[in-house]
Amino acid sequence: MRKVTIRSAKAFIACGVASVMAAFVAAPVAAQSSRQKDKNNMRNLGMVLGGLAAHQALKGKTTNAIVLGAGAAYSAKKYEDARKAQNRDNARRYSRSRGSYRVYRYSNGKRIGYYQYRNGRRVGYRAYR
Repeated sequence: MRKVTIRSAKAFIACGVASVMAAFVAAPVAAQSSRQKDKNNMRNLGMVLGGLAAHQALKGKTTNAIVLGAGAAYSAKKYEDARKAQNRDNARRYSRSRGSYRVYRYSNGKRIGYYQYRNGRRVGYRAYR
């Protein structure tokens, strides 16, 4: 019979915790857009690299800590860029309540005119014919 050491028990617990965390992370990933996935991956990568950088710094391995810290900083920048791009896309998509826009009318696949809207109210119609 094999003797169980504290070291092997800790490794077993760490593997169990990691697999549970992976299951919780993998479940919502299936219902995300590619932009959201990239954003979340950058956030998660930054957290992991930051944690590893702190671990290496505590162990006294400064070169490794600096390299991992730089990777965490780069990941944080990419995350912020993705977040801002997503906000711009959402603002463009839902901006019809503000400003002026057109809603086109079609007949047999041809554009025949449009309704002009300002601040969410229809203000006129223009026919192309």
